[in-house]
Amino acid sequence: MMHTAVGWHVELEFQEDETHTRAVALVRLPDGTEVRAHGHASRHHTDANQPRVGEEIAGARALNELAMQMLTKAHGEIDQASGRTSHPIHV
Repeated sequence: MMHTAVGWHVELEFQEDETHTRAVALVRLPDGTEVRAHGHASRHHTDANQPRVGEEIAGARALNELAMQMLTKAHGEIDQASGRTSHPIHV
């Protein structure tokens, strides 16, 4: 049996100001489709300004949303191919 190597490229982009970080996660699939998700983080006014922490939180939230969208997409494809309703297990 031959195995085929498949890779996905996930991109994360951030927009930041003094108190907010917004992240966009994008995955391009081998069939040419793209799935995009967003995440957000807010710094409390008493917290130190640590942009890296805001990026980690906003990025993690965007990736989590991306994972949920990918699960939904996969289960929709299972349903369409099988004619039955699959039940996604949420992470």
